[in-house]
Amino acid sequence: MDDLGAGLGPQWLDDYLEQCLAELIRLRRRVHAHPELGHRESATTALIMRVLDADGIKASVLPSGTGVIAEIGSGERLVGLRADIDALPIRESTGLPYSSTLPDVSHACGHDVHLTVLLGVAQALKRAGDLGGRVRLIFQPAEEVFPGGSHDVIAAGGLDGLTRLYALHCDPRLRVGLVGLKVGAITSTSDQIELRILGPGGHTSRPHLTTDLVYALGTVITQMPALLTRKLDPRAAAVMVWGAVQSGEAANAIPREGVLRGTLRLMDRRSWDAAEGMVRDLITQLLAPLDARFELDYRRGVPPVMNEAVSTELMRTAAQRALGANAVRDAEQSTGAEDFAVFLDRVPGSLARLGVWDGIIPRVDLHSSQFVADERAVAAGVRLMTHTVLAALHH
Repeated sequence: MDDLGAGLGPQWLDDYLEQCLAELIRLRRRVHAHPELGHRESATTALIMRVLDADGIKASVLPSGTGVIAEIGSGERLVGLRADIDALPIRESTGLPYSSTLPDVSHACGHDVHLTVLLGVAQALKRAGDLGGRVRLIFQPAEEVFPGGSHDVIAAGGLDGLTRLYALHCDPRLRVGLVGLKVGAITSTSDQIELRILGPGGHTSRPHLTTDLVYALGTVITQMPALLTRKLDPRAAAVMVWGAVQSGEAANAIPREGVLRGTLRLMDRRSWDAAEGMVRDLITQLLAPLDARFELDYRRGVPPVMNEAVSTELMRTAAQRALGANAVRDAEQSTGAEDFAVFLDRVPGSLARLGVWDGIIPRVDLHSSQFVADERAVAAGVRLMTHTVLAALHH
């Protein structure tokens, strides 16, 4: 397997990858074949602890039971690296020989690559000698669920003392060996909405004597997304999409209850702060003429990941040193959400996009049952994050 960035040093990093990359790939395949959902990553956590312990790296499991925090080095300056470790409730259909052994769970977002990269960085740094500071390694559980495992890390003191914090995420749109960077917002928000609409029910022949509940549901479904685009700053790029609607069974009966579930995604932090009240007001206005009552469960997700400028420039320099002068691409802001945002609300840092497309197979999006990461991205990721740590410690 080609080691992207080979020969760009430092020598101890080249030596580590030459000696240990094959074993690192085997470890990644083991994790890929045995995925675990958020807050259930017990075997994954145990594996991480065994690998770190074998290298003499001090580590501890989070009090919540899954996830690991470790540290390497000595000194006052402290830089953090984070990888998420959970999988998704998605059936894998890649046909890989190391495909998921579970029928409806898979690493369709590349978290197996993320945690493998971080283990590789840990092993490489352990061989580096004096780092000029400390590196904290955060293996975060439950990134894909709400509330995310970021809160478990924070409660355990995982951010205490950090000067900067970095992470990467697989990007199937980028060729392996490339890195996407962006100052400012690189992801969006993602709020979950459950709306329950209530009425007395009745006969479809006399809708004027009751609350036409399905019509009320349809009114919210069709008008809410458009109204939000007229109430919010257009630069917020509001995306409201309904994923589920349930009500009634009989063709000639108006039901008493219906439920809508969906998400609202925003690209702007200020709009996100105002969104919940705005959604509630608009629903009230839409349903008032229809005499429908409602119960709204609005669950705020995470803010956008806000990449801090200095941290991102340090990572840009590191990417060029790690993978070559032409390795960096400008990343677009994604409409997806990422739990790393909770960390960057408290500590300056940056999230990078790690290219995992081999340039041959058809590109599919994250969370696809056919998502495949080119395993050369593991070496690229180890180089990127190792150089990032060194740049941040000596800035």
